[in-house]
Amino acid sequence: MDEKLSLVNEIDNMIDTDRAGRYIEQLTGYKAFIPNPLPPIPKLCIDDEMLELLSQADRALGRLDGSTDALPNPDLFVFMYVRKEAVLSSQIEGTQASLIDVLEFESRTVEPDNPQDVTEVVNYIAAINHGLERLENNFPLSLRLIREIHKELLREGRGSEKGPGEFRRSQNWIGEGRCNLKEATYVPPPPHDMQEALSNFEKFLHDSAPMPALIKIGLAHAQFETIHPFEDGNGRTGRLLITLLLCEKNILKRPLLYISYYFKKYRLQYYDHLQSIRDNGDWESWLKFFLKGVYEVSQEASTVARQIVNLKEDHRKTVMERMGNRKAGNAIALLEKLYYKPVFNIEMAQEFTQLSYTNANILVRELCNIGIVEEVTGNKRNRAFIYEPYLSIFKES
Repeated sequence: MDEKLSLVNEIDNMIDTDRAGRYIEQLTGYKAFIPNPLPPIPKLCIDDEMLELLSQADRALGRLDGSTDALPNPDLFVFMYVRKEAVLSSQIEGTQASLIDVLEFESRTVEPDNPQDVTEVVNYIAAINHGLERLENNFPLSLRLIREIHKELLREGRGSEKGPGEFRRSQNWIGEGRCNLKEATYVPPPPHDMQEALSNFEKFLHDSAPMPALIKIGLAHAQFETIHPFEDGNGRTGRLLITLLLCEKNILKRPLLYISYYFKKYRLQYYDHLQSIRDNGDWESWLKFFLKGVYEVSQEASTVARQIVNLKEDHRKTVMERMGNRKAGNAIALLEKLYYKPVFNIEMAQEFTQLSYTNANILVRELCNIGIVEEVTGNKRNRAFIYEPYLSIFKES
């Protein structure tokens, strides 16, 4: 009987509505959430299920790191994966740009129909590259670096008027449509409480106390979204934080875990878990959800790495069999470039192969005939082509 009572008390302690923080009524009548410092108190209940999920996620990340080592050129994988993550993370916030829109914009072959949306995605790419470069130069992941990343994220386009790189000085909130503060789904801490929460957040990032890295990263992401320190761009910045922490902690040598695919796929559950932390102190359910995501996305990325290796070999054989040795050399040289520039025109093919315009045109036409590239504009002039079999590997769900 005493053992049962002890277990009940332990469960009651874990379900502590004030565990993550408290809703405090403000002078104007709305309630804002003031988060407690991390790590949670009472301490996390890491049960058998969470241990198994943690083990699976760790193993999957290790396989992902190893699978990219086997690639002839891991950078081409990183190049496309950064863009895929940028598209998916931006789509969670309502952006409509697709991966092909971004690649067309970067290649300057086709004018985008939605330039503002494409700009948001391009900003995201710049933000993650800036963060990775700073980490490579041994700059710590800190509030200063988070502001720098946010500045890149909102440099131009939608949100550029909302204080890029500056923590907010006014109250923000999350809710449907044009709801007011009292109707909001969630109200983050007011600016004066936010500053203290951010200071505690940075201390947690730099705390050397033992904690499994993925548990710490999951806690950090949820806490950042709870603090919501910017006027705009909090979701995208918080998702970037996951990748940057993985690289800073040397869990991945390359920035290959992009969890926006999982958060987009299970969007309602994602938001529900974050809100349950605030309302119920339920960190454990969130962490299990997060670890499942790390595992699923790692598995998917490892599969993509294998598909790229197989595609390169298959297309090399196809080109050799269908085009003969003389033309095949130029075709393979062009394909190597298309792993970085899968949207291109004849002028780019000419530059990549050092052929004359006429011969580059013939080469591209022959690649179209054997189904490796395809023309996408339908024009007789100013034509653009895509390396469709390669792009189809990365197409977002």
